[in-house]
Amino acid sequence: MPASLCGTWDIISDVNLDGYMTAMGISPCLRKIALKLKQRKVIEQQGDKYTIKTASTVKSYTISFRAGQEFEEFTKGLDNRHLKSLVTWEGNKLVCVQSGEKKNRGWAHWIEEDKLYLELYCEGEVCTQVFKKRNERCSSEEVPL
Repeated sequence: MPASLCGTWDIISDVNLDGYMTAMGISPCLRKIALKLKQRKVIEQQGDKYTIKTASTVKSYTISFRAGQEFEEFTKGLDNRHLKSLVTWEGNKLVCVQSGEKKNRGWAHWIEEDKLYLELYCEGEVCTQVFKKRNERCSSEEVPL
């Protein structure tokens, strides 16, 4: 069984976020703002249903899904695209494959030691983000920034 991803996670590093956002078609102005933001992730799980909230001082994005079930996703506030997404466990990684306008798009979350890793990819660009756990709870409480 993979390690639990549940908890509140604060970003400590990212590599190639600008390249990833460029591949997504995000404007230079929005990329400049996004590169200055500090993200926090709150991951919750109830059975095979996951909710991942990514928040910053400017914008939040929440995604809910059941592992193994394809779903329609609208990336409102990110790149504003309609996608079909499928999230599955591949070994110790929670992997999402997204189908839509952009090719080879998706992400993967996994735990190494005490850190959460997120790899975002789109059209050959890969961004790797690393998060450190803020607390040990896994709850549905709203966590302020």
